[in-house]
Amino acid sequence: MSSTEPTDNTPLYAAREPVFPKRIKGSFRTLKWVLMTVMLGVYYITPWIRWDRGPALPDQAVLVDLANRRFFFFMIEIWPHEFYFVAGLLIMAGLGLFLFTSAAGRIWCGYACPQTVWTDLFVLVERWVEGDRNNRIRLYRQKWDAEKIRKRVTKWTLWLLIGLATGGAWVFYFTDAPTLLMNLLHGTASAAAYITIAVATATTFAFGGFAREQICIYACPWPRIQAAMMDEDTITIAYREWRGEPRGKLKKGQTTVEGQGDCIDCNACFAVCPMGIDIRNGQQLECITCGLCIDACNEMMDKIGKPRGLIGYMALKDEANERSGNPVINVWKHIFRPRTILYFTLWAGIGIALVVALFMRSPIDFNVTPSRDPLYVMQGDGSIRNIYTLRLRNKHGADTTYKIAITSEHRDDADGLKLSLEGEPGDTVTVPADQLATQRIYIDAAPGSRFATHDRSEIRIWVEDTAATDRASAGTVFNGKEH
Repeated sequence: MSSTEPTDNTPLYAAREPVFPKRIKGSFRTLKWVLMTVMLGVYYITPWIRWDRGPALPDQAVLVDLANRRFFFFMIEIWPHEFYFVAGLLIMAGLGLFLFTSAAGRIWCGYACPQTVWTDLFVLVERWVEGDRNNRIRLYRQKWDAEKIRKRVTKWTLWLLIGLATGGAWVFYFTDAPTLLMNLLHGTASAAAYITIAVATATTFAFGGFAREQICIYACPWPRIQAAMMDEDTITIAYREWRGEPRGKLKKGQTTVEGQGDCIDCNACFAVCPMGIDIRNGQQLECITCGLCIDACNEMMDKIGKPRGLIGYMALKDEANERSGNPVINVWKHIFRPRTILYFTLWAGIGIALVVALFMRSPIDFNVTPSRDPLYVMQGDGSIRNIYTLRLRNKHGADTTYKIAITSEHRDDADGLKLSLEGEPGDTVTVPADQLATQRIYIDAAPGSRFATHDRSEIRIWVEDTAATDRASAGTVFNGKEH
C-alpha cells in the first residue's frame, strides 16, 4: 500500500447538521425584518404597478419585453442598441459590492442577498409552525408520528406557496402581469411560463427550506472572493476575547467572578446564528455579518449588568488599539478611507455618466446608409442621383409621421439638391408604433450645381417629428460626377 493512501476509514464528507436559529430581538434583527419586508414587497408588487404606455404596449411600469427586445422602467425605455445602459448598471452593481465589502465585510450577504432574505422568510414560517429552537430540535429528533407529519406537511405547504408566489412574480416581469395571470389560471399560458414558474418554485423551496447556509458556504463564490476586498480597516463582526476570556458560568445571584471575563459561556450567540457558527472562534468563512449574535450577546450583557459590545462590529485595527486600552476608533474613520472613496468615486462617476447619457438621448432614432453600387446614377436630364437607405425607429406608442429634409453640412440650405421618397408622394413618412421602418431616399443634384460637379460633398439629412417638433440629423456624403 502506498504511504500516501489513507490508512483508516475516516469519511471525506461530513453530513450536514441542520441549523435551528433561535428567535432574538434587537436592533439588528429589527433592521433585518424591515429590509426583508421592503425587499420582498418591492419584488412581489412591482410587476403590478401600472404605467400608461399607449394602446400598442402593456401598461406595466417595469417590464423586460424579450419578444421586442426592450426594457421599460417607468418613464425610461431601453432599446437593444442601448444595451450599454444595462452594462453600466451591471458595472455599478459590481463596484457597489466591492464598496460595501471593503467598508463593512459581507454586509450584502447578511442583509440583502436573496438567499438570506428568503431563508429568513422560510425560518419565520418554520418557527410559526414548529416553535422556537428547542421545539424544532425536538421535532427533528422525534420519530415520525401524527404530530411530526402534520407540522411538516403544513410547513412544506406554506413553503411551496411562497415558492410559487416567487416563481409567479418572476415571470410577471417579462410580460403583462394581469394578462399572464389570467392565462395561467385558464391554462392558456405558454409552456415556457409554466416551466419557469416550476423551476423557480422548486429552487426557492429547496434553497430556502433545506439548503440554506449550504448555498452560502459551498455554492456561492463570494465568501472566497471577499478576502481580496477586505483589509485591516474593514468593519466586520468580532468577539472581544481580551474582554470575555477566560469565560465561565455564573451562579444564581452572581454578577461577576474574580479572574473571569465577561463571557458567561451561555452560547446565545451560537444559538441565534443562521450559519450555525460560534463567532467566539474567530473570523470564519461562513460568517455573513448579519449582527444577530450581537443582539443576543447584548441582551445577555444587559441581564448580568455588564457593558454591551462583547461581540460587535469592529475592524482588525481595533483589536490592538483596544487591547492597549485606547479609546474606540470612530467607525466612520474606518469607512471613509482612500480605498472606499475610490470605489465610491468610480461608482458615482459611472452613475452620473449613465444619467447624462440617458437625458442626452435623441428622441428620434435613425441612421442613413448611402448606396455603394453604384455611387451615383446619371439621369436623362443631366442631374445626378444618389440613393440612400433610411432606417427610422418610432419609439412612441402611436403611429408617428416624420418629415425628411436635407441641408449641406456647413450651410442652412442645399441649393441644387432635391429629395424624394420611394413610394411616398411628399417628404413625409409614417412609421407604425414601436416599429423600425426602412425607407429608400433619392437625392438629385441639378446639372451644373456644385454638388453635381464635386466628387464628394458633405450633406446632412434631417428627420423631424411633425407632432412633437423633435428634430435630429445625421451626416453623410453626396457623390457627384467624377472628373
